[in-house]
Amino acid sequence: MSRPEFGSDDRRPAYAVGIDLGTTHCALSSAALDGDEQPVVHGIPQVVNAGQRASEELLPSFLYLTDGQEFADGALALPWGDNDQFTVGRFAREHGAKVPDRLVASAKSWLGHDGVDRNAQILPFGASADVPKISPLEASKRYLEHLVKTWAHVRPEAASLREQQVVLTVPASFDAVARDLTVQAARMAGLERPLLLEEPQAAVYAWLDEQGDAWRTQLAPGDVVLVCDVGGGTTDFSLIAIEEENGELALRRVAVGDHILLGGDNMDLALAFSVRQHLSKERGVKLDRWQLQALTQGCRAAKELLLTDLERDSVPLVVPSRGSKLFGNTIRAELNRSQLTRLLVDGFFPECSIHERPREARRTGFSEMGLPYAADAGITRHLAHFLSRQASGDDGRAFLYPTAILFNGGVLKADVLRNRVTDVLDAWLDQSGQPGVKVLESKSLDVSVAQGAAYFGRVKAAGGIRIRGGIARSYYVGVEQAMPAVPGFEPPMMAVCLVPFGLEEGAHAQLSEEEFGLYVGESATFRFYASSVRQADQPGSILEDWAEDELEELPEIVTTLAPQDGMVAGQRVAVNLRADVTEIGTLLLSCVERSGEGRWNLEFNVRLKQDEQSISDES
Repeated sequence: MSRPEFGSDDRRPAYAVGIDLGTTHCALSSAALDGDEQPVVHGIPQVVNAGQRASEELLPSFLYLTDGQEFADGALALPWGDNDQFTVGRFAREHGAKVPDRLVASAKSWLGHDGVDRNAQILPFGASADVPKISPLEASKRYLEHLVKTWAHVRPEAASLREQQVVLTVPASFDAVARDLTVQAARMAGLERPLLLEEPQAAVYAWLDEQGDAWRTQLAPGDVVLVCDVGGGTTDFSLIAIEEENGELALRRVAVGDHILLGGDNMDLALAFSVRQHLSKERGVKLDRWQLQALTQGCRAAKELLLTDLERDSVPLVVPSRGSKLFGNTIRAELNRSQLTRLLVDGFFPECSIHERPREARRTGFSEMGLPYAADAGITRHLAHFLSRQASGDDGRAFLYPTAILFNGGVLKADVLRNRVTDVLDAWLDQSGQPGVKVLESKSLDVSVAQGAAYFGRVKAAGGIRIRGGIARSYYVGVEQAMPAVPGFEPPMMAVCLVPFGLEEGAHAQLSEEEFGLYVGESATFRFYASSVRQADQPGSILEDWAEDELEELPEIVTTLAPQDGMVAGQRVAVNLRADVTEIGTLLLSCVERSGEGRWNLEFNVRLKQDEQSISDES
């Protein structure tokens, strides 16, 4: 059992507030810190039609940028005031489907995309030059600002959200850079010190809260829970081990998967491609890129109807014209159940062997700088790869055997998709002589992450069962090996472990024996790597060679270090490297002078278009 982490300060928060900042939906939940009731999910006011608003549990993560004149005054008004520049939520998503040039979508995926400058005004991606654009960071901030104002509206008697214990969820697969950007967006929205919690863990916390003490009768020491989280933009896998500690059951997160951009967005696009192909072959209708975006949004709504209303056989679709008259020459089509089953069940959840691996598409010399979607749409093949990578190899197992599964994410609300995942997993276990998995039932896959985050906030403040696990990756610094110059060959790179897997919040690791020469007053480059599979490496462990999928290179840090007192430009300073896992769940890297008090904090270079990035210095 963890101990309370808040003291007797008079400013002690009254509520733990969970925020699910999702790729396709956001949710808000809270739990009183002095009670034990289940977290409450709050309705979020939003525009649902021009001049009409309503409160709904989910806030679609879509932002529509108006031209300032297309709506009457007050048409986009919310309880906290008018706004004619943009709108967030259901109307943004639905109206944006008709005018996709002005629709910002998948901001969270862009926030985690290291191939672009996430502070640059690039969204809506691919929009016309005359459309105003915003950055992924700004879009995330606006969603969070909407939730900050929602709290003030639904809890007028309570202190502002910035004074509560806010828990903000992120994918388990988010690396240190994406986590830091999420915190930046929260601070821009006025939330100064949010705690970060991995979404699969939040789903487990929600399940624990629903079960009460009964969870101890469903799980036992030796059980391994697979959390299968398929949301709108990402697929996340985590493994939670059940252990015995001082006679009590304890939970420990033992593995997380890679960041896989594969989810409901991909499914909507696949359905749109299928409908477009039918229109082209059967009716000779050609859709341009703009119309395909609109069709994709229509397919999303049709998919949700067909998955929830099993009596429906088809849903009509309307594709707007590209001309000046928005509805002048609309194109009509439909999405039927057979298309849905073939594309979603067989295409995204295929029956496969545990030995199959996700296919890698052949790459051309040039590609659009869009989101780095997974090349293989088979989620079950990604699952096979994940479980196989966790096998130790010492016991002859082909994969790590989960004994239970907890589903999360809006995509998996559909029985047919959950059943397919369970059937495939049971087939792998049966072939290995193992019993099938127990399905842990969750009441709501849409809002469980927000509820679990609020529950975690209360546990962190008041004590209770905690999932241990620490940081989800090992981190390494790149060091060039010393060797004579050889024409045509770059010096080989070593990776030195800086942060071990599982380092807990509030702890630090330091390379005390490894000395680095740091030049001040001149541009310097640092290279860093991360791994979700090398869990045994300790600070100082050196890798001279590694498999391609073992380490992932992070954005390099390029900076000019400011000379401190007594130093001159170009001076070489002997330093150690230190990493701190902050209490809020982010990673702080520092260079610490060996024979002095100099210290420089390193921030990942997320502004890729800058030649240099300044960093803070502390003496």
